[in-house]
Amino acid sequence: MVKRKSSEEARRARHARVRKKVSGTTEVPRLCVYRSLKNIYAQIIDDTTGKTLVSASTLDADLKANYGGNKDAAKAVGMAVAKKALEANIKTVVFDRGGYVYHGRVAELAAGAREGGLEF
Repeated sequence: MVKRKSSEEARRARHARVRKKVSGTTEVPRLCVYRSLKNIYAQIIDDTTGKTLVSASTLDADLKANYGGNKDAAKAVGMAVAKKALEANIKTVVFDRGGYVYHGRVAELAAGAREGGLEF
């Protein structure tokens, strides 16, 4: 009998496969997305130094009061991370969907980041 991977193990395998090709540099960092059932998180990471440059999530004080874990919240997080990135002189990023399907909250976060001024 073949044992199936859990959905989380499958997502981690997809993410590892993507991460072989997608890497953030100092000039073009990586916009990484993580979504849980209740919240969504976005980080801009420089993989050469291993540092998070900018981050935003629905747990931030300014977003937590207004949004839950829905598509509107994801778009707000995308705009918030774009605003913080532009303040840190980051204009172009590489999008890392984290092994998730580019649909729903992940796509809304990307749309919010683009609307906020990031290019990818």
